Amino acid sequence: MHGELNLLHPIAPQQSDTLVLDALTRYVAQSGTRVGEKLPPERVLAEGLAVSRNTVREALKRWEALGIILRKKGSGTFLQSEVTANDSFLSLRFKNDSATMLHALEVRRIIECEASALAAVRATESDLLFIEHKLDVMEKVHLSVGSAGAEDWQFHAAIYTAAHNPLLLQMVGGIYDLLHAFFESPPEQALFSDSFPLHRTLFEAIARREPETARRLSNDILNITERDMKEVINAAR
Repeated sequence: MHGELNLLHPIAPQQSDTLVLDALTRYVAQSGTRVGEKLPPERVLAEGLAVSRNTVREALKRWEALGIILRKKGSGTFLQSEVTANDSFLSLRFKNDSATMLHALEVRRIIECEASALAAVRATESDLLFIEHKLDVMEKVHLSVGSAGAEDWQFHAAIYTAAHNPLLLQMVGGIYDLLHAFFESPPEQALFSDSFPLHRTLFEAIARREPETARRLSNDILNITERDMKEVINAAR
């Protein structure tokens, strides 16, 4: 029934659900599945990608939330929105929910700029060592593969922790899922490259106990992030 399943190829099991969805995007586009048609069962997709059914299930939940698929209990999963070979989860997210993505970034800006300023005042010496460690990891990965979305998030989370207000990290964590695809965009998207050197400058401002400089640098980084987002939105239209 699904002769196109040879289009599915195993991916490394540690890869994120974002990359699982990119693999599914390629499958849907290459198989010629049309809007309204049924996708293969989760079991078949999981076998083709060599990942767990739960991994596929969680990835499909993201598509469902965006209205890309419709899952009918007892009937299966049906394609609801056109998917092309040039799409990625990131571009599909922007096509379907760009306003929410920009709103989430706005909330992140409001919280993060102040969190960076607080970290410059409140960070302990061990906090600073931890932030610098996360920065070193982010820089190493970025220079090695050209992108470090997950490591970038860990660096910023370390700054939130150093602000010593646990609600700040909880609040921004609540919108992390909305920005998940953007943080984990693949290297070929070439995002964050312009803001990359500003991250060490931000750390240095925090280490020097300069809250106003830290606040300004956080805002500068997020200005670049917003610019990159809008470029992806325009390209996805």
